[in-house]
Amino acid sequence: AKYEKKMKVLREELELRRKTEIHEIEERKNGQINTLMKNHEKAFSDIKNYYNDITLNNLALINSLKEQVEDMKKKEERNEKQMSEIQAENKRLKEPLEKAKAEVADLKKQLANYQKDKQSLQSAKARLKVQEQDLKALHWEHEVLEQRFKQVQQERDDLYNKFVSAIHEVQQKAGFKNLLLEKKLLALADVLEKKEAQLNEVLSASNLDATALTVVTRKLEDVLDSKNSAIKDLQYELARVCKAHNDLMRTYEAKLNQFGIPTEELGFRPLESTVGGQPLGQGPAGLVAAPN
Repeated sequence: AKYEKKMKVLREELELRRKTEIHEIEERKNGQINTLMKNHEKAFSDIKNYYNDITLNNLALINSLKEQVEDMKKKEERNEKQMSEIQAENKRLKEPLEKAKAEVADLKKQLANYQKDKQSLQSAKARLKVQEQDLKALHWEHEVLEQRFKQVQQERDDLYNKFVSAIHEVQQKAGFKNLLLEKKLLALADVLEKKEAQLNEVLSASNLDATALTVVTRKLEDVLDSKNSAIKDLQYELARVCKAHNDLMRTYEAKLNQFGIPTEELGFRPLESTVGGQPLGQGPAGLVAAPN
């Protein structure tokens, strides 16, 4: 019962507090509502005045725009009239304009070609200058080569004359020496034959005994051996001289070919020497085999 009484008192206090708070809340709410209503009324009045001002301004603007529209219509009419005049002028100027454009295009092409021609001319001038320098150098080189050619030609002629003289001299000497050697060989062969014939006659007429005949035969063989040795020496000397002559001919022909002189220009053809009609070898003259 004690707690119930406390609970009741507490409930009453809480109820009173609740009512008091609700009353305060309602008063604050009513005050806010009144404030909002006043604010809304003020705002509505401001909006109303604002839109009234806008409406008045719009009416004034509309009147002004009407006047501007009329002015624009008048300007448009004037512009249309000017446009038709300009179109007529454009039609009249169109053909000269096209001609002028064609002339401009042609002039541009000519200008481009002129620039190309100008560059080509500059390049040609540069190449011409270089070629002139090259030509001067070639002229100078040609003169130097011509002088060298004349000098070489003179040397060639001198060598040619010397070679011809040397060939004639060598041919004369070699021919004369060969002729002498061949005559000596023939003379020795004849003498040998005569000596052999005389010896045979002497032996057949002397009636020598065998011992004396043997002695005479040996002496005769010694003489014959010495004569044969002399003949072989002469044959070897002849072969060596002929070989030297042929080597000189080959050297001469090689020198002529080296200097570009054909052998046909000599006026004669050098003959190679032979021994007994037999050609000699190709080795040096000093390598001719000596007789055994």
